[in-house]
Amino acid sequence: MMTDITTIQMLKSKALTLDKNDPLAPFKQHFTLPENTIYLDGNSLGPLPKIAKKRAQEVVEQQWGEDLITSWNKHQWIKLPQQTGAKIAPLLGAAPENVIVCDSISVNLTKVLCAALAIQEHSHRLSQSKHASTETSSRTLVLSQKDNFPTDLYMVQGLSDLLGRARCELLSVDEQALIDTIKSRGHEIAVLILTQVNFRSGRVHDIKQLSELAQAHGILVVWDLAHSAGALELELDEWNVDFALGCTYKFLNGGPGAPAFIYAAKKHHHQIKQPVSGWMGHKRPFEFSHDYEPADALNSFLAGTPPVVSMSILDAALSVFDGISSSQLRQKSVALSTLFLEAFEYLIEDPKFKLVSPTNAEERGAQLAFSHPQSYAICQALIAKGVIADFRAPDILRFGFSPLFLSYKQMLEAIKCLQAIMQNKSYLLEEFQVKQAVT
Repeated sequence: MMTDITTIQMLKSKALTLDKNDPLAPFKQHFTLPENTIYLDGNSLGPLPKIAKKRAQEVVEQQWGEDLITSWNKHQWIKLPQQTGAKIAPLLGAAPENVIVCDSISVNLTKVLCAALAIQEHSHRLSQSKHASTETSSRTLVLSQKDNFPTDLYMVQGLSDLLGRARCELLSVDEQALIDTIKSRGHEIAVLILTQVNFRSGRVHDIKQLSELAQAHGILVVWDLAHSAGALELELDEWNVDFALGCTYKFLNGGPGAPAFIYAAKKHHHQIKQPVSGWMGHKRPFEFSHDYEPADALNSFLAGTPPVVSMSILDAALSVFDGISSSQLRQKSVALSTLFLEAFEYLIEDPKFKLVSPTNAEERGAQLAFSHPQSYAICQALIAKGVIADFRAPDILRFGFSPLFLSYKQMLEAIKCLQAIMQNKSYLLEEFQVKQAVT
């Protein structure tokens, strides 16, 4: 083992070279970040883009304050769901018309799941009518993995309570059992719902491979891209993905509570049917007709009035990505996490730390997760020193690597801060042991 001094010198030299040759380094100037802060939590809430702050002021003071209700036409508020969707589309490898922004990720998951189940039920009825002499069981299972993000499982459970298990039943299995379950019970499964990047470990699913396998068994696939969009290289159209959704307040920097997006393959546009039939999803909303008639394609996923302020902020924030490819974002996030892990392994000696994320950078998203009995307190001690990470129950210390505003030098500074905290055991102070309402 090299001495700490030699190691630090070697790592500093590597970080200096990486920063010097980083094509994304200039983009940091587009963000408002506190001084003396290393923000390693952009995978939970992205920082404020300067242009988003300017847009917020413009929307509130001029568009709302001066132009009032005329802004629906004058400033095209009514087109924000489609406009922001079109800006997200290149980062997903999708055509602009295949993405729309509306509601929250939880509400969107319910709408997409209902649409997918309706497609499967329609397909079953057609099959029965063509083969009247043969009785075949309808698909009722929604397959997911046990450590999926909880809200995804909750929404399936809620829909199952509403529709009854005869139409929708959650089947959650360990990740290792996913492929075998698809192969052995594919004829019972209507929908596969998976998050590409596991929110705790950061482990990445192969979207293309799993989608192909599921679809070969007649299963529709819904991908949760909450920890993918803006950080990983995605090609949803090329990979023949059925549906996807994700939030915009993480790597896309849309702001707290920013609306989510929905992706739907063009082949499904003509048969989207979802139960939240609000007036903005009507084919002609301003005719105010008595009966509901769904709009064409993804517009039928709309429900209530768009949240204009938050969606306008998102629209501005997305312009930061102009001219950047998803491959560039992925390359830098991988390089950041690789340097961070290298420094961690050299300089952090506490054996109680266990790497939960895959060691192979290609198998993880833009994050690293470590388990430790004192992970919550360590996280609070880091935050007090200006290194902002986050904690995930039961014992995960998680670091996110947003590629647009982080430098390689900051990776070493963060590890040196962690090293000092572990050596002097400052995390044992009472102030860091108190659990906050939001962890």
